[in-house]
Amino acid sequence: IPTLLLARLDTVYVVLMLIATVWLGIIGFIDDYLKLRAKKIAQQQGVPYKKGDKDGLAGWFKILGQVGLGITVGAVLYFNSDVKIWREYKGIPPAGDTNFETRTVNNRVKHFAKTKEPITTIPFVKDHEFNYTKLLPEAIRKYSWALYILIVIFIITAVSNGSNITDGLDGLATGTTALIGVLLGIFAYASGNLFFADYLNIMYIPGLGELSIFIAAMIGACVGFLWYNSYPAQVFMGDTGSLTLGGIIAALAIIVHKELLIPIFCGVFLVENLSVIMQVSYFKYTKKKFGEGRRIFLMSPLHHHYQKKGYHEAKIVTRFWIVTVLCVVLSIVTLKLR
Repeated sequence: IPTLLLARLDTVYVVLMLIATVWLGIIGFIDDYLKLRAKKIAQQQGVPYKKGDKDGLAGWFKILGQVGLGITVGAVLYFNSDVKIWREYKGIPPAGDTNFETRTVNNRVKHFAKTKEPITTIPFVKDHEFNYTKLLPEAIRKYSWALYILIVIFIITAVSNGSNITDGLDGLATGTTALIGVLLGIFAYASGNLFFADYLNIMYIPGLGELSIFIAAMIGACVGFLWYNSYPAQVFMGDTGSLTLGGIIAALAIIVHKELLIPIFCGVFLVENLSVIMQVSYFKYTKKKFGEGRRIFLMSPLHHHYQKKGYHEAKIVTRFWIVTVLCVVLSIVTLKLR
């Protein structure tokens, strides 16, 4: 609602984020609704309902929805004519060429070339831009759009599932997302402001500053929800919230060209995801080799491992928040530390 009231709705980035929010929200809502309906039916029939029962959406359907969103986001960012990056041009622009702009920045006249190349930012590196097209042989570089869309699909699916897995303790996913939102808001504002983009030597992306309103609304929603979701929780977000928040984070990171920083500022999501992959893989491997499945952790995802070790739920959540704060600070530092 704040986005609809305060943001410019003719900006492609705002529209794209609203689509991503509704898209994954619907998928998560259907999953939660099916689970609640199954629970109600079990109660009516007097049958005990097990929380682990697979009564929600099939896993492949969720993946299909995430892939669909990845295709949409990737295609819009690659093909939409309003999505352009301004990069400083050292020469004299051709007269009358609309692909160039001349602006006075920090009391200096500078020329900028508008590009649509699939570029990302490499953290901690001086010449910190990388073109995804370089990953392909020269003969097939005209199909770089397909590679870019595949990368976007992978990122959105991975982060969305990571957020979903993390949402296992009161306030964990909510607080973590709010902290990450602060970082993405800083990135969006800096890249959308020509003065700051020039000072920090980062990409200037026109129209990106409008995303600050969307991100602020997301942070506000998380903080308001956290009031009731903190331990002991009175309300839970379910997949409606966790899938959506993960998809929003992934899409925002891609839009601001900071997707290579995701393993840092989404460190909690990454570790939670890896703990499940490691646990399941090791269990299957040992069962096949020794006839009995063995575990690395007492329970996965990782936050449940610490629960089994006797840590209080609130302590686990607070420490995961602290880790996220450190990851966010490190990500902010990459703006200057190269």
